Amino acid sequence: MKKLLSLALALSMTFALAACGATADTTAPADDGDAAATEPADTGDAAPADTGDAAGDLIKVGIINNDPNESGYRTANVADFERVFCEDNGYEAQNFYSLNNDEQIAAAQQMIQGDIDYLLLSAAATTGWDSVLQDAQTNGIQVILFDRTVDADESLYVASVVSDMAKEGETAVNWLTEQGLDEYNIIHIQGTMGSAAQVGRTGALDTKVEAEANWNIVTQQTADWNAETAQQIVQSVIDAGTPFNVVYAENDNMAQGAVAALDKANITHGVDGDVIVMGFDCNKWALEELLAGNWNYDGQCNPFQADTIDGIIKGLEAGNAPAEKTIIMNEVGFDAKTITQADIDANGI
Repeated sequence: MKKLLSLALALSMTFALAACGATADTTAPADDGDAAATEPADTGDAAPADTGDAAGDLIKVGIINNDPNESGYRTANVADFERVFCEDNGYEAQNFYSLNNDEQIAAAQQMIQGDIDYLLLSAAATTGWDSVLQDAQTNGIQVILFDRTVDADESLYVASVVSDMAKEGETAVNWLTEQGLDEYNIIHIQGTMGSAAQVGRTGALDTKVEAEANWNIVTQQTADWNAETAQQIVQSVIDAGTPFNVVYAENDNMAQGAVAALDKANITHGVDGDVIVMGFDCNKWALEELLAGNWNYDGQCNPFQADTIDGIIKGLEAGNAPAEKTIIMNEVGFDAKTITQADIDANGI
């Protein structure tokens, strides 16, 4: 068995050990998924199935993900993984969360040198992962990408369970085209630069603006998925007196921040408003803004990948490779003029 992660790493990089439905709490009895392996006192005299003695039979996974507080999408994504990758479902999980690609890479490298069987990766940025994936392969650790792709040879990972970010952008831009504006003056608020979501959602809009003379970018800035930063970006455009009629925000939180700036300036938005508001991720509260007519469009990004990955791992454990290398989550876009409460109930996160 590979050596356990060092105490120095635990102090410096904050790994969270997750059990079913748990957060980063590693001391509560219900959250004894990984703690049982190193802290028997946490499990006491629990039934054998729930103790650290069963740890040798558990599948050990290292999960590299983005900060759960990044967005409603990420909160739902993290909760989904904690629900599935837990002791009750046959797993011992180590979680590391960061929006910094370098920090993610360092954590992944430490996990690879530690005691894991699978590395599950949602990369903060698409580049820089070749050596990590090669090291994992050398150490007999199988890598499964989720949520986001990376720029690496497909032979370095066993499967990729992802959203088609480029298609999300194309669907949104096609919807915007159908609105038939005489002129498109767009405030484009981007997510974290270099992330798959940012690259895909930006790419379609950039292509359209380059091709159409009546499509103009008023400003194009990153808000790193943050509502307050997005509000400041829109406020600066309003203060400058620059005309605009579209806010294309690459997630719901940033769209929310943009709307806060519009409301402060008494600028109407949404259905029959002066400004079209577009977001992504389909948080339930955002879809309710569509239903109320306050926003115009929301592009779905499906965060529920854990069950699919669980199936892949259980198949690999039985000696069966996944049928497909890349599995694309099913996603759509919602229009304020046609969305229903049933849509919200079925698709809101």
